[in-house]
Amino acid sequence: MSKKVLVTGGAGFIGSHLIPKLIASGYQVRVLDSLSPQIHGVIPRDLDWLSGEGIEFLRGDVTRRSDWEEALQVVDAVVHLAAETGTGQSMYQVARYNEVNSQGTALMFDVLGKMDAHQVKRVVLSSSRSIYGEGAYVHPQTGARVYPAARTGEQLQKQQWEPVCPDTGAALQMVATHETDLISPASIYAATKYAQEDLVRIGCQSMGIGYAMLRLQNVYGERQSLNNPYTGILSIFSTKIRRNSELPLFEDGEESRDFIHVEDVTDALLAAVAVENAPNTTINVGSGIATSVRNVAEELSCAFGKTPNLTVTGQFRIGDIRHNFADISRLEKLLGLKPKVSLTQGLQRFAQWVSSQPLPEDQLERANQELRDRKLMN
Repeated sequence: MSKKVLVTGGAGFIGSHLIPKLIASGYQVRVLDSLSPQIHGVIPRDLDWLSGEGIEFLRGDVTRRSDWEEALQVVDAVVHLAAETGTGQSMYQVARYNEVNSQGTALMFDVLGKMDAHQVKRVVLSSSRSIYGEGAYVHPQTGARVYPAARTGEQLQKQQWEPVCPDTGAALQMVATHETDLISPASIYAATKYAQEDLVRIGCQSMGIGYAMLRLQNVYGERQSLNNPYTGILSIFSTKIRRNSELPLFEDGEESRDFIHVEDVTDALLAAVAVENAPNTTINVGSGIATSVRNVAEELSCAFGKTPNLTVTGQFRIGDIRHNFADISRLEKLLGLKPKVSLTQGLQRFAQWVSSQPLPEDQLERANQELRDRKLMN
């Protein structure tokens, strides 16, 4: 009999790529998803694939005990994707982010611990690179590894974008962030993702369940939400490109991220479920390459066949980091994987898919105004 995997939040972007891979690998899949209007719209669409062979869909919420009790019956593994996402929004919807991300994960273990019997042998958590805060740096003179604190509103108002050594004030050189580097969440979202990690680590260890916690970098690709203005910079940019609008670059446009295509992310999630010996640790999942927001905006514009139309705004958001890219050596060592989709290939695939979708409303200014009203954005 094939094994059954519960995928929370499985109707979303990452789940829509992961679940076909699980099915193709011989697993049965149960999906637990609330179909949040912010992600799926008021009337969810394009979800016919959830009725496919080998897939059982439960519409439910990870904050409700009864939904967990139903979802966890007779499953061998849990891939926990369900979460509220978005750095900026988390700073003023604090209780909601904590309820869904932290408390929802705690509730899973509470239910497992109270079940007469369960057969869960593996939990795979979709975590986030945001838990590092600012990534790792080295001091150019001493070579010491440095972990700058979150940039203050006062620093950002003065356009002091780059982190400096807290002891000497010297400029720093960014390097790849390893899983053993300092954890320093700079947003409520990041804090809840770190809380999830502790809950999974301690809960699984106490119950004898194998686990893997994948710290995802900036995930992009086909089928990501084009209607959510709180997360997904490439979705936001793609709408503006299609509307022939300027692409606004926060700060000076040179902040960098590690962009990883959803194909590579779901390969890692599948491997974390299938690998014989549970990793029982955290694993970075990224490309291992730092790309500036300016560069990705230019390359995405070209993927749409448009001349880049960029404007540097000097705006900033409290809780945003400056740089972060992943050391991915553990990904290869423990899961045997290397990223296979280059940024150029991935952006071309993304642009081709976006061009086939209805043109969304540009909601970025509304989202930004919510941040300004709460003094979280200049």
